[in-house]
Amino acid sequence: MFFTFLFIHVFVSLVLLGLIWTVQLVHYPSFHFVEKSHFVSFEAHHTFSISLIVLPLMIVELVSAFIILFEQNNTLLVLNFTAVILIWLATFTLSVPCHKILSKGKSTEAIDRLVKTNWIRTILWSLKTGFIITYALKHIVK
Repeated sequence: MFFTFLFIHVFVSLVLLGLIWTVQLVHYPSFHFVEKSHFVSFEAHHTFSISLIVLPLMIVELVSAFIILFEQNNTLLVLNFTAVILIWLATFTLSVPCHKILSKGKSTEAIDRLVKTNWIRTILWSLKTGFIITYALKHIVK
């Protein structure tokens, strides 16, 4: 059962890693190119659509990180779980407030803040994926 959750966690981590880098380098910066007259509907579409993709994956990531840590306490698994918690905190304390501002209209300052603060999540997801892949390689490939 442990290896099933580890596999799920590695898979979801890799999917979210690809997604966050795409959002960071392509999607969020492109907010600047949306016309003011269309921005509120664009932001509503973005937050609804991205939530359908990201939220279930983040929940699976959180649950699987907890299960594998509970099953086998290890420094890399502690670092991995800590990074997941920090990603959730950054999401709800940094990204969500920016999106709330943007839901009312286009704001160059809020877009810039969203791009800048999203580096925290991008770096955390990169590190945590490195932690879990290192763990998996050390414990599966012997």
